[in-house]
Amino acid sequence: MMKVKKGDLDKLGLLFERYNRPLFSFFYRMCKDCDTSEDLVQSVFERMLKYRESYTGSGTFTTWMFSIARNAHIDHYRKVQRSAIPVEIDEERLEVQEDDSAGIDHKEQKKGLLEVALERLDEEKREIVILSRYEGLKYKEIADILNTTEGAIKVKMFRAMKELKDLVTTLSEE
Repeated sequence: MMKVKKGDLDKLGLLFERYNRPLFSFFYRMCKDCDTSEDLVQSVFERMLKYRESYTGSGTFTTWMFSIARNAHIDHYRKVQRSAIPVEIDEERLEVQEDDSAGIDHKEQKKGLLEVALERLDEEKREIVILSRYEGLKYKEIADILNTTEGAIKVKMFRAMKELKDLVTTLSEE
């Protein structure tokens, strides 16, 4: 990124190749829409180019990149007024079939329950879980992205994981 900052814009292509999948994964887990996720990835790279002068190199590149990604996600949903769009849960994914030779694999069923439970978390908790567990960021990096302390992230993560566990338990009983 330092080379991009100094004017070697071709290096942005290398960054895109390296980081477009983690960004897409982050956005997809946040909004569950492929087209929106792809648009937001493009938006992040446009912003990286536009704000390249703000990159200092003092922290990790991924922290800076996910800060931009988080802001792009927030801006997008402010624009479309996400709160006015009802959240729909696919009830078919929750159905448990009887065990037979063509039954659902237990591991896949648990994964499906976890995905549904993750969707039911409020956005802040879901974002912290995704950044930590799916994107592999450290609590300090997440704290930098969210402009808070590492201790606050640990507390929020603990509460999010407890709520996630409770949701999975509730879903599996239904």
